[in-house]
Amino acid sequence: MSEPNRVAGGHKAALHNPNVSAEAKEHSRQVVEEIQGPGIVHDDGTTEPSSRPDASDKDENRVLGGYKATLKNPNVGDEAKQKAQQILEDKDAL
Repeated sequence: MSEPNRVAGGHKAALHNPNVSAEAKEHSRQVVEEIQGPGIVHDDGTTEPSSRPDASDKDENRVLGGYKATLKNPNVGDEAKQKAQQILEDKDAL
């Protein structure tokens, strides 16, 4: 039995491969959506979750925690820090 994450990874690779036909990319987009749930699958294989009512607050808190860590990380550029700051302000997380 294959692991769903590995199958999704293969289909994401197909989305990024310029030698794959448009039909095959569409099929891969559908398979990734079936495995990972509804969301936006970009041509480069990245996905964005759709606004699902069952999305947990824990995930949101982890994302916001990552943005807060970005603000304090000395290895992060000013532009990234400004973006993180803006996102946190928009979410009233500061």
